Amino acid sequence: MRVCAYLRQHNLFKYFLFPVATIILWHYRDKYGIDIPSSTTIGTGLYIGHFGEIIVHPNTIIGDNFTIGQGVTIGVAFNPERMGTPTIGDNVYIGPGAKVFGKITIGNNVQVGANCVVTKDIPDNAVVVGVPGRIIKYRGSENYSVDRQL
Repeated sequence: MRVCAYLRQHNLFKYFLFPVATIILWHYRDKYGIDIPSSTTIGTGLYIGHFGEIIVHPNTIIGDNFTIGQGVTIGVAFNPERMGTPTIGDNVYIGPGAKVFGKITIGNNVQVGANCVVTKDIPDNAVVVGVPGRIIKYRGSENYSVDRQL
């Protein structure tokens, strides 16, 4: 994914190596069940705990030290009030099976629980659970997100 993003930005590589890298990305997307397009903006420290059915919309913006579980969908909402894609902050953990939809902002140090459905903005240091997602405390992702920039 990162190789495709790099090659697409350089004119010399865009027409020769980018198509080959895109085919390789499609192969791995189908093999592992992880669909994160090369146009998605992701900071350093992406951690995917398990493979399988992870889908991220291409316009999503994700910060540093992002941890994502299997079965997660981060996508667009077509509700006129929240039409668009999420912006996710730094040090965020999204648990297995969670769904995040719409033009929302998830703050820094946030933990989203397993099978949670998030459709509203989440402030910094919050722990969100349930359907629909609700904040249960403000302890954040202190034990779930690891600084992988070392």
